[in-house]
Amino acid sequence: MEQAAVEFRHISMQFPGVLANDNVSLNIEKGKVFALVGENGAGKTTLMKILYGMYRPTDGEVYIMGKRVKRFDSSEAIRHGIGMVHQHFMLVPSFTVAQNIVLSREPKKFGIFFDEKRAIEITKRMANEYGFSIDPYAKINDISVGAQQRVEILKAMYRGADTLILDEPTAVLTPGETAELFNIIRRIVEEKGITVIIITHKLYEVMEIADRVGVMRAGKLVYESNIKDVTMDKLAAVMVGHEVIMSNIPHDTIAGDIQLSIKDLTVSSNMGLIAVNGLNLNIRAGEIVGIAGVEGNGQSELIEAITGLRKPNSGSIIINGTEVALKSPGEIRKLGVAHVPEDRMATGTSPKGTIAENLIAGKQRDKEYQSYKIHQRRSSIERYAADVFKNFDIRAAGIGTQVGSLSGGNIQKTVVAREFSFENANVLIISQPTRGVDIGAMNYIHDLIADKRRQGCAILLVSADLDELFRLSDRIAVIYNGEITGMFNTEDTTKAEIGMYMTGAKRRRV
Repeated sequence: MEQAAVEFRHISMQFPGVLANDNVSLNIEKGKVFALVGENGAGKTTLMKILYGMYRPTDGEVYIMGKRVKRFDSSEAIRHGIGMVHQHFMLVPSFTVAQNIVLSREPKKFGIFFDEKRAIEITKRMANEYGFSIDPYAKINDISVGAQQRVEILKAMYRGADTLILDEPTAVLTPGETAELFNIIRRIVEEKGITVIIITHKLYEVMEIADRVGVMRAGKLVYESNIKDVTMDKLAAVMVGHEVIMSNIPHDTIAGDIQLSIKDLTVSSNMGLIAVNGLNLNIRAGEIVGIAGVEGNGQSELIEAITGLRKPNSGSIIINGTEVALKSPGEIRKLGVAHVPEDRMATGTSPKGTIAENLIAGKQRDKEYQSYKIHQRRSSIERYAADVFKNFDIRAAGIGTQVGSLSGGNIQKTVVAREFSFENANVLIISQPTRGVDIGAMNYIHDLIADKRRQGCAILLVSADLDELFRLSDRIAVIYNGEITGMFNTEDTTKAEIGMYMTGAKRRRV
């Protein structure tokens, strides 16, 4: 048998109140694609962070190409040829693409000065080698989330990764970008012998790209199989411990009055370019309108304008009869708007805050949570947070847990729980609601969104997942270059047709 690229022997990882990994033993074959799946909080990312040297295991040993790892830190992991692209990227926002790729291994002029020209040449060569379209001069702040992921991959390859860990790699990608990524994975595995470990919840992607799969549940490795010997239904059942049925979402709500109306809206990007261009859109009570589009076509700027995070250049945004184009986020929230943002770490939560502190955000000035007696105020907040924590099945040691220490899916649950718990909210602005969550949590969040529609909410849903848009939306609007280029009743269109509009190959007058 060929030597394993990575071997875990009896790995356990204990955090305060949580046994994240429980006696995990696993061999990962060199030059293959291994998928690690499981529910949020199952211990997948923790195990990979041990491999990448971010955690020292409580017990057990790690071997890389047969050599035992004695010192657990990221520099040692990189020296052993381990690269990791985290779910929440580790890039310097103010640096350029090229500067990020060569960071910590910068080419030098005269052995002293940073050679930017050489860094740009390296970036262009590697982008061409791996089939990425990326601007080496662009700042990370100004490129899409999907492009940032490509920078992370190139950075890992530049550092000499022989084993590449991808944590939820398709969570930020469109179907076309996912297909492109899979082609790249196949190429580096087949042509360069790279070992790829994918942490994912998307089981249909596991079936497409992986050679072998391992399932974790409650910190234990409970199942392993070659992909050719397993079905997607079997994997789903093993993940959650019972059969998973994705219930149909009925589209039987009768739409009411217009609650969100956007007219001739124009919004600029951070670079001063027009990102939203004369956009018009109406959403009625009891209706979900989905926005489909390749990332970077104005979705983020549109959402930020509606929620008061970005001032529009011109046009009108009317929510529940009130013009909000120049109002603050706090004023817009008081009008009955809840917002699940696309980036749960940057704008959705305070990672250093506790679960309780994040759940109460936006309600902290309500009378019931204010008191001149600190202990009364704290007890009121804790009672509320404990109820929400339980009702939304957030997996953590307790409401005092720091949000940044949670799995990505449980951070997402925290955001959804907070926003869906505003009693007066009848307009929901939701962006990427199930990005990086497991199949059970996805089903749960979808049911919550459908319930909000049945309660009469007007819902704007932005998602890179066409399956999600088709499952939830009554209508789907396609955005391209900041304009709505097509509006479709969901039951009257197909993913293929939507895809043509997403790429600009088709458009119709809206």
